[in-house]
Amino acid sequence: MTIRHLKTARSAEARAEDDAKVRAIVEEGLKDIETRGDAAVRDMSEKFDKYTPPSYRLTDSEIEALMAKVSDQDMADLKFAQEQVRNFAQAQRDSMLDIEVETMPGVILGHKNIPVQSVGCYVPAGKFPMVASAHMSVATASVAKVPRIIACTPPFQGEPNPAVIAAMHLGGAHEIYVLGGIQAIGAMALGTETIDPVHMLVGPGNAFVAEAKRQLFGRVGIDLFAGPTETMVIADDTVDGELCATDLLGQAEHGYNSPAVLLTNSEKLAKDTLSEIDRILKILPTAETARTSWEEFGEVILCDTYDEMLQVADDIASEHVQVMTDRDDWFLDKMTCYGALFLGARTNVANGDKVIGTNHTLPTKKAGRYTGGLWVGKYLKTHSYQKITTDAAAAEIGAYGSRLCMLEGFVGHAEQCNIRVRRYGGINVPYGEGAPYKTAAE
Repeated sequence: MTIRHLKTARSAEARAEDDAKVRAIVEEGLKDIETRGDAAVRDMSEKFDKYTPPSYRLTDSEIEALMAKVSDQDMADLKFAQEQVRNFAQAQRDSMLDIEVETMPGVILGHKNIPVQSVGCYVPAGKFPMVASAHMSVATASVAKVPRIIACTPPFQGEPNPAVIAAMHLGGAHEIYVLGGIQAIGAMALGTETIDPVHMLVGPGNAFVAEAKRQLFGRVGIDLFAGPTETMVIADDTVDGELCATDLLGQAEHGYNSPAVLLTNSEKLAKDTLSEIDRILKILPTAETARTSWEEFGEVILCDTYDEMLQVADDIASEHVQVMTDRDDWFLDKMTCYGALFLGARTNVANGDKVIGTNHTLPTKKAGRYTGGLWVGKYLKTHSYQKITTDAAAAEIGAYGSRLCMLEGFVGHAEQCNIRVRRYGGINVPYGEGAPYKTAAE
């Protein structure tokens, strides 16, 4: 059993130093927003985005004017993509049923799936205007029937990006703000004089956005803890180096710290891919970003067997896993830790990011070990309820409950049960004692 690294990534220690710097900046920014509200938001927007409009919230007329700048073809493409996302989200929602069962005569248990009552959707637009993120967060929240959906996006090159605003509006956002970074996340979660706080935050973003969500988790809900985009290509000699290199660099261009990993059992494919990466980086318009990500965070891992590839893949638990082998369905059946799978050479992560219909907000930093990505169910809270409808059931359950409460020493709890045993079962349980093992009802 041999697993070799033909290329390794930057050390974890160096990444931890970067994380510590971000953490301190975010903590200070959130504290300022909580203290000074709108004034802090305005100062931060001016400092980080050089953007200080009279109001950060867009009016209906401003939204209409921005949407008018989107070409007919771009608008048609947006609507097509949003339809795919909505269709899949609706199918997922339809699979989530409210239930009610009678577990024994007179005892009724159930649960209801209730939408979160307000959500703040963050749509990145700093380096690239992430139009698709509006579909993934806003439209999916709309399918879940969240009553209040607000959306924030930073200005793009000094102005609101028309396509992003169009996607937010078409997705069903009730309020749209041109705000980015810490100030957007803080304003939505903490509230200001002009922005009511939300119950939940969703959407991807840079390191500062991710850290702000992490620090605010608990005060509000979040979709997941997100880090830089990650991609893994699992491939054998059924594909070639050009295809693998293209899929790796296609995700490496997201940012300067986007991990990209080739996992293969073919040394020839590994070397061909490295050569193709060098070639493509000379012609790729976004090569400056992609090159830095690849040089600092790229990896090539060579295994002897498919079982070793499976082991390494589950250990890394990458956000996007592109599988191109002679046994793609075997990986689908066996893999347990990942964000999303993209199976076969015809499939690619970019389609998942933009249009195919599955959600692109996915777990990173090994979080795929314990959670999936954003989906319609994230916006729903499953609440249980219980109801006892007969005297006999009240007495029987009460007797069991009384004894079990006394077993733990909770006398006040036991009395909640005992009073029902007395009233509905006709059994005179001495105060502060457990119910007898046999009652009239039993």
